[in-house]
Amino acid sequence: MSSTPSTNSVFPDSLSPAGTNGGVGLSDPATASQRRAMLDLISRLRNTGVQRDIDLPMIAVIGNQSAGKSSLIESISGITLPRSQGTCTRCPTECKLTRADTRWTCVIKLHFITDEYGLPIKPKIIPFGDPISDKAHVEERIRQAQSAILNPNTDHEKFLEGVKVPAEENETSFSRNYVSLEISGRELADLSFVDLPGLIASVGRTGSANDIDLVRNLVISYIEKPSCLILLTVACESESYHPLTDFENQGAHHLAKQYDPKGKRTVGVLTKPDRIPLGEEESWIRLIQNEVEPLENNWYCVKQPSSHDISQGITWLGARNMERDFFATTKPWSSRDSHLHQFLGTSRLTERLSAILAELIAKRLPEIQEELQEVILQVQSELGELPPEPSSNPVGEIHRVLNGFTKEVSECLKGTPDENGVVQTIRTHFENFKREIYSTAPSFMPWERKDAHRHPRLPVIKFLSNEENVGRGDESDDDEHGPLPATLRSNAIYIDEVMQSAKNGRTRELPDYYPFVVQETYISMIVKKWQEPAIDLFDIVNSIIRERVGKIVDDHFAHLGKGGVKQAVLMIVYDHLDLAAARAKEKIDWLLQVERMPATLNTHCYTDYRDKFLAYYRGCRDNNYDLMSNIRKLATDRNRVETVNKALSSLTELGISTQVDDLTRLLPSDPLEVALGIMASVQGYFQVAYKRFIDMAPLAIDYEMVRGLERGLHEALLDGLQVTGADAHERCAAMLQEPAAIASKRQELSKKLERLRAARTELKRLTV
Repeated sequence: MSSTPSTNSVFPDSLSPAGTNGGVGLSDPATASQRRAMLDLISRLRNTGVQRDIDLPMIAVIGNQSAGKSSLIESISGITLPRSQGTCTRCPTECKLTRADTRWTCVIKLHFITDEYGLPIKPKIIPFGDPISDKAHVEERIRQAQSAILNPNTDHEKFLEGVKVPAEENETSFSRNYVSLEISGRELADLSFVDLPGLIASVGRTGSANDIDLVRNLVISYIEKPSCLILLTVACESESYHPLTDFENQGAHHLAKQYDPKGKRTVGVLTKPDRIPLGEEESWIRLIQNEVEPLENNWYCVKQPSSHDISQGITWLGARNMERDFFATTKPWSSRDSHLHQFLGTSRLTERLSAILAELIAKRLPEIQEELQEVILQVQSELGELPPEPSSNPVGEIHRVLNGFTKEVSECLKGTPDENGVVQTIRTHFENFKREIYSTAPSFMPWERKDAHRHPRLPVIKFLSNEENVGRGDESDDDEHGPLPATLRSNAIYIDEVMQSAKNGRTRELPDYYPFVVQETYISMIVKKWQEPAIDLFDIVNSIIRERVGKIVDDHFAHLGKGGVKQAVLMIVYDHLDLAAARAKEKIDWLLQVERMPATLNTHCYTDYRDKFLAYYRGCRDNNYDLMSNIRKLATDRNRVETVNKALSSLTELGISTQVDDLTRLLPSDPLEVALGIMASVQGYFQVAYKRFIDMAPLAIDYEMVRGLERGLHEALLDGLQVTGADAHERCAAMLQEPAAIASKRQELSKKLERLRAARTELKRLTV
């Protein structure tokens, strides 16, 4: 049964046939431009050396010796690679192809990413000669470049001048440093890949037994990465390989199976189809049909020029035409259906690879950005853990800078007339905190749950309309009823539930008495909701102060020594900030503990809010709602307002001063009056308590952590840096000294951080 590539793969599973315009790139300019931009980005990222730290999408061409790998690459790129007896590819060769409406050009560069011992170094990219516009000159230039890579201690210019080094005299037999070819032209696809040395089973007289493992490990270092697309080349020669019996005996295929066991990121390429013995064609056809050793992105078959064709000077275009004619006229290829033909020929393979790589890059870009940031943070953390570095004049520099530093910190924390000032930034979060605390107000409903469907709206709480607007969903400035918000519906507490809680709270009390524990329970539920916003506010302010002070530390101390004093100051400041933060946290915890025990001396406000809420809830009850609605209509009707005024005047004469909304207090008693009282009491207390808390919590954070950081900071720095006393110079010098091992570690991390940051800069340049 044939296997169809899955659409869930990282790699694309279908592609339209190549165009007929003689090239192998896509004809859509937008698509081509996008692909080119992504390939350029990956190329620039590789130039930073970040592939050591981040898995970058790439295509690695692998195969056994004499598998037709070099011929395949020549067909894709249109160049001629160096050929000689034995293994000729002794270092990776990166090919970046770009389709451009310009004359054919090839630029060759040397990339040194390891030293002579194989240890990582800062990437060094060296242009190797002038750009080449004649394909005939490329082969020799590549041979010279490979010699320069294998002899890193020899001036590369000598190889351009024609100096040759015998294979047995090379400084290294194989290298992880690589040659890059940047090729552009009209007949090319937008594609990039790395040609790896062919796997070898034995070495000649000039080789070393270690070369077998060296090449194998080099190949593994590429294909073991999850974002590496493996281009596996296999020759259709029965004497060395059979598709049904000899897969595991092939080194390249064995490695591909080992590191891509499900075939999700391997593209198989059959070469030399003209050498298939008569009668064995079907065995290889089954591979192309994905019936044997199925790959998610299928097998392809290509036909390259023979040695005789090459000796006769066949052109690249002629080779492509010959290949097309071979598959069109030679059985069994020509007799297969059109579906199979999309897997035949170099042009279709190249376009397919271009599409796969572009889509893989597009998928990986967000992940690369995240991984890059994680590695940067990790490296920065490791750098921060290193001891401080020495300074040429530690005491003088620290004393000179300390005063300026503490002065700027003081000005920053007190507040500066700047919209981006720390006080202005924190104030925004104080406002958000106030809204979050206010949103915890209890959602009491003055009707029973079973009647909820009859009350889709709540009347406006008019006596709160003059207070500061903090975002209550059920308030508005007009006279219409506000809709019941979804949050209130989900958190609603109905009057029958309050009444039941009151009954459950009674123990041995008299029948008309309900204990305070009912109100206390509701209030405690509310206060518990304050802890998270309070801690969030604490964390946000702490982060703002830490970031702002960190920048000030960087401004004042980054230039001292190699950064050791800066790190020391930063640690002292952060420790001091941690102490201030602990005091602020302790105050917040204390305030929360106090608020869990309901109490207030603000009797006037509490009583006023309670009475108003009680009147409001009474007016919302079914028995009284229509009556109150009529009274409100009379009060707003010019022709009938006198009736209401007379009633209010009569009550005033009796010594009862009241307003229209207060008339609900004269309504007859309600069987659920007790519940109304509890609801009004809790709501009234909330108005008092939340205003108290939204003042005290920010004040505690500001006094203890923001302004508190300034208190004692200068003394903490003097004490922490040990810059006072007769032997201050010796102490400071000793503090800033570091051993060679630490300096080496710092240099290694700094280089890593440098290439990571360079890679991040390149990522920002992507504009597709």
